[in-house]
Amino acid sequence: TTYESFFGLHPLSQVLDRTNPLTQIVHGRKLSYLGPGGLTGRTANFRIRDIHPSHYGRICPIDTSEGINVGLIGSLSIHARIGDWGSLESPFYELFEKSKKAR
Repeated sequence: TTYESFFGLHPLSQVLDRTNPLTQIVHGRKLSYLGPGGLTGRTANFRIRDIHPSHYGRICPIDTSEGINVGLIGSLSIHARIGDWGSLESPFYELFEKSKKAR
């Protein structure tokens, strides 16, 4: 259709499947290394595709695409969000060395 051809011009755009409301949430939480200014599936090495410790709490290590794009397309973890400056943010707890006595 004309709608799909217009919005399908950009390599990072994808037509939203509106049969299931959860797909809207999944689409909004996708991350990609691909596209203009990014990588291609054939030029990315294993080091880029692997899980990095800095991804902890920000990028889900389980949810990734299969095939040539494995590790290049992922999604945000449960509590992660994109901040005001475009960086990935996740909540954290401060740990203290104080011992608590049993009451």
